[in-house]
Amino acid sequence: MAKILIIRLSAIGDVAMTIPAIYSAACANPYDTFTVLTQVFLIPVFINRPPNVEITGINTFGPEKSLRGLLRFARAYATYDFDIVLDLHHVLRSMIIRSLFQLKGKKVFTLNKARKERSLLIRRKHKVLKPLRSVIERYADVFKAAGLKYSDTFHVLFDEKYPVNLSDIENFTGSKQGKWIGIAPFAKHRGKIYPPECMEQVVAMLSARKEYTLFLIGGRGREQEILETWASRYPNVKSVAGRYALDAELSLISRLDVLLCMDSANMHFASLVGTTVVSVWGATHPYTGFYGYRQNPENAIQLNMPCRPCSIYGNKPCYRKDWACMTQLEPDVIAKRIESLLSSR
Repeated sequence: MAKILIIRLSAIGDVAMTIPAIYSAACANPYDTFTVLTQVFLIPVFINRPPNVEITGINTFGPEKSLRGLLRFARAYATYDFDIVLDLHHVLRSMIIRSLFQLKGKKVFTLNKARKERSLLIRRKHKVLKPLRSVIERYADVFKAAGLKYSDTFHVLFDEKYPVNLSDIENFTGSKQGKWIGIAPFAKHRGKIYPPECMEQVVAMLSARKEYTLFLIGGRGREQEILETWASRYPNVKSVAGRYALDAELSLISRLDVLLCMDSANMHFASLVGTTVVSVWGATHPYTGFYGYRQNPENAIQLNMPCRPCSIYGNKPCYRKDWACMTQLEPDVIAKRIESLLSSR
């Protein structure tokens, strides 16, 4: 029986994407134990996990933010007796942690981030516009390289064994009538955000249909303020931004008929619970390998422009200075896509 450490510290969506690979590997190797090291605040994502999967936390926004704090954490953590270390992050922080295990003679296997292929995809001239392998497939490669059995058996986080629990939010959501649409209009970087004033028009169009109930999803602070303003302006619209813990939001997302979102963590949360996603893409592209797990590629809304994609993570400045990949996308195109998808069911 092997004790395996899995390191993936951030970002939120990337951590969520580890779940299909980790749960599949754990089920294929029931006599081995898997310990996942990730951010403390992301631990609630790992719900309904196999019995041989444990989660431990690190806080790189707090005590482990500085190099001194990280080294202190890594030295203490290296005292744990793991047989194999799988680095699914492959950044400086994870390198520091894994190196202490390497010094103890432990086997370490790391993620291939396909940096060369990504650079060809996003370069300004002579792009090689072809889909890269999914990041989840690359995660699976690390398990296989370590000699572990692997079969993609993950389905969804909620099922007959682990039913959805809406007790924490049903007083707010009410009983389900008609179609439920989730809208998560924000992302970490500007290159992945559809202009809020345009997304508000989408909300206005969809809310005009009485058979739809819209749930606005976002973070605290400025996002929460914007979404609560929209909810106050339009009928059949409710904002859940800042109201519930992550596991409760996952329960709500699992009950949606569709989630409209950006290239963001919410796309991956919806994928984990089997909810259909309509995603809007700007500076980034589904070809980068970060598309939602088992989502239909036809549900990606994007403009074909010669400058796209210009970024893997959406954090680079716009070549054109006008963010045309987002600003030229008409709100009614998005609203009609949602209506068409729902009417076809």
